[in-house]
Amino acid sequence: MKSLEKMFGAAMFGAFLLGTPLLAQAINIDYDHSVDFRQYKSYHWEKVHASDPDLEQRINLALDRDLNTLSLHEVDSKGKPDVFITAVEATRSPQEYVDFYKSIASFVSHRSWGSGGFSDSIAKVRQIPVGTLVLDMYDGKTHKLVWRGTADEVISRSTDKNDDSMDKAINAMLDKFPPKGQK
Repeated sequence: MKSLEKMFGAAMFGAFLLGTPLLAQAINIDYDHSVDFRQYKSYHWEKVHASDPDLEQRINLALDRDLNTLSLHEVDSKGKPDVFITAVEATRSPQEYVDFYKSIASFVSHRSWGSGGFSDSIAKVRQIPVGTLVLDMYDGKTHKLVWRGTADEVISRSTDKNDDSMDKAINAMLDKFPPKGQK
């Protein structure tokens, strides 16, 4: 009987370990392969939106820190930045994403490149799962989307976990910037 209990316990532990990666944040990166990202040296925050205003500040801080380590420096919009950055995270409804992208209408948020993920067109923005953090980089001259990073399951009920989760998500996204072969 004890050996059956041990076997069952070991099986449950194994199932838990196998299921753990499923609980981790899913990070996705996509970018315009025709762009030379080495040309980008400066950025400007175009817009940040999160359901919680405190979260907006955390997103700004985490991204500024990581972008500085990539030798990108922030300039104001009159300083003609190489890239404009937007970030959106919604916890209430998919409509928050729709409203966010409508509010930056001068930027081309749909993409003609990539593997057919969400937001290939403005109509598909509704397919973004609530709670996903989306970081976009737009070319400073053309205002076309050139890079997108997404992370799901970024927000939890604990503020401390939110900071840690946000940092991990942003680190993981920017760890892949500039895209491979363009460092």
